Amino acid sequence: MRHHTPARLRGARVRIAGAVLLVLAVAGCGADGSPPARGPQPGKLPHYAVDKGFSLPSSPTWKSAKQRGRLTIGVKEDQPGMGEMNPATGVYSGFDVEIAEMLAASLGFDPKRDIQFKAIASANRETALQNGQIDYYVGTYTINPGRKKLVGFAGPYYIAGQKLLVRADEKQLRGPQDTAGKKICSAVGSTPLQRIQHDYPRAVAVAYDSYAICVDNLLNNQVDAVTTDDTILLGYAAKDPEHLKVVGKAFSEEPYGIGVPRPDRALARALDKAITAREHDGDWKRAYDATLGLSGVPAPRPPRIDHALTS
Repeated sequence: MRHHTPARLRGARVRIAGAVLLVLAVAGCGADGSPPARGPQPGKLPHYAVDKGFSLPSSPTWKSAKQRGRLTIGVKEDQPGMGEMNPATGVYSGFDVEIAEMLAASLGFDPKRDIQFKAIASANRETALQNGQIDYYVGTYTINPGRKKLVGFAGPYYIAGQKLLVRADEKQLRGPQDTAGKKICSAVGSTPLQRIQHDYPRAVAVAYDSYAICVDNLLNNQVDAVTTDDTILLGYAAKDPEHLKVVGKAFSEEPYGIGVPRPDRALARALDKAITAREHDGDWKRAYDATLGLSGVPAPRPPRIDHALTS
C-alpha cells in the first residue's frame, strides 16, 4: 500500500517525475539511438481550496472516509501525463491525479494530508470499488454499458479519443486516413490496435507489450506512428515535444468518468457538482495546462455531465 506524498514533496511531484518513465522505457528495451526524454518544466501545480464545511451523510462511502480521516483513491501508476508514479519517490502525478485531488478538496478532504492513492490495475477496478478497497477511482476509466452494470459513475470529466503520435518532423501522417503502408504501433490486445486492424486494414499494424516500447520504436524510426487514447499520447508528447507530436482528429470517443461504488448515488451526484464547479472556477483548465497541456495541445472544452448516470 502506498501512502499519499507529504505536503513538502508535492511541489516537486512533476518536476521529479517528468522524464522518469520514458527514460526507463528506453533503457529497458535496449534500443540504441533513442534520445533522452525532454520537455518543458511544468508550472506550479494548482492549489485546490478545501470545502471545510462540506458534509454528505447520505453517502456511506463519504461517511466511512470521514471517520477514518482520509480518502482512498484508486489511480493508474503507469500512464504518462495522466496517472504515473515515480518509482524512486512514490510520488503520483498527471491530469487524473489532479482531478482526484480537486474533487477530494470539494468533498472536504485536504489533498495535502487527507488522501491515500492506491494503484489499481484496469482489470481490478470494479472489484476494488465493490469491495470497498477504494472510495472512488480516477484513471482513464471509460464509461460504458458493461461497466455501468457493476459500478457507478460521475462525469464524464474528459472525452478522450484515439489519435496518432508521430515524430515532430512528420509531414505526411496527419490522421488514420494516411496510414496505408505505414507501420502503426499499439499495445498487444488493445482496442486501439483492433480498431486500426479492422477499420484501416491497409495500415501495417505492429504490436508490443506496452506503449512505452512503441514510443521507443517511434523515436528510433522503426515504426511510423503510435496509436491509443489521445490522453496517453499527449503525455508522451509533453515529455519530449522536440521529437514527438499528436496529430489529427479523434477517431473514437472515450468518455472518462469517476468510478464509485454502484449503490452510492449520493457520492456520484456530489462529484458531478464538484466537477462542474471546478470547471467553472478554472481549476479543471489549470490542471490540464500543468499536465497534458505541456504537449502544446490546448485544453478542450470540458464535456457535459451525464446526469442520467445518477438518476
